[in-house]
Amino acid sequence: MCYEIHSVIVVPMSATTEPRPASAAAPPGATSTPVGAGPGTAAPRPRPALDWRLRFGALSLVWGFSFLLIKVGTEGYAPFQVTLGRLVFGTLVLAAAMAWKRERLPRGARTWGHLTVAALLLNALPFSLFAYSELTIPSTLAGICNATSPLWGMALSMVALSEDRPTRRRVAGLGIGFLGVLTVLGAWQGFHGLDTAGTTMALLASLSYPIGWIYVRRTLAGSSHSNLSLTGAQLLLATAQLAVVTPLFTSFPTRFALVPLLAVVALGALGTGLAVLVQYGLVSEVGPTTAQMVTYFIPVIATAAGVAILGESLAWSTPVGALVVLAGAALTQSGPRPAKA
Repeated sequence: MCYEIHSVIVVPMSATTEPRPASAAAPPGATSTPVGAGPGTAAPRPRPALDWRLRFGALSLVWGFSFLLIKVGTEGYAPFQVTLGRLVFGTLVLAAAMAWKRERLPRGARTWGHLTVAALLLNALPFSLFAYSELTIPSTLAGICNATSPLWGMALSMVALSEDRPTRRRVAGLGIGFLGVLTVLGAWQGFHGLDTAGTTMALLASLSYPIGWIYVRRTLAGSSHSNLSLTGAQLLLATAQLAVVTPLFTSFPTRFALVPLLAVVALGALGTGLAVLVQYGLVSEVGPTTAQMVTYFIPVIATAAGVAILGESLAWSTPVGALVVLAGAALTQSGPRPAKA
């Protein structure tokens, strides 16, 4: 759910091995490098008061708990309403950050046009799909499906991006990862007891992220606008998209259930807004490679939260398959380190 800001924005679920453009997340979900940044161009930054390891841990928890929050939110509100609330509160956090830093929204019809597509692929669509999927599948399964994003991303990038050449390591990682997916889904049992529609929606949500990243990389790479400006505009556009769609498919709530409402507020303000800002700081301080390792903690935390707090059942194949998925994803993103000059 990552998910997911680039500009070049780096998303934890990213499968590419080099910086690229930005886009906002989710997530669980994202990692990023400033637009136009290059060797020797970054200005020195004051050292943050909070150690990066603590912020890394907090980000893992926030994104890992996002699937639990979605599940709780849908117990009181329609999935589109949960997604709209998530985007509203996430946008408010970024708007406050932009005001604090005196950032302006990007200009230019072309930029806004590309951001509109990015908002759909990276926010409005996957957030909605995850919300609908959790009506019928456990939050643990949704969190594990989210972990397939790096696998989808690597497979797509090898086809759509000429610089991402297939290697034995990457192909092996893809094969191992998708074997893990089949293990999670219990393929040898004929997917017995699996809600096909809900699982398909969760997997499509995970697929939507890398499609969006590739689109952003092709259209907004090298933008002169800051990550914060682009991401704030993207979330604003996604909010507008859901504001149009939600009334068409849902009716206004007759009552506001408190706990689901608090879950939606936390999902937006923490999991979509604040998490993006924390991710920026991590990428700036420790680099995208280390920052995107948060991806591998998200399904673990999502599973633990779903079992311990929501009482969701857990078959042996779920954690075993999840470990295989993560191993495959890690293999697709590993490789020889560039030699130092």
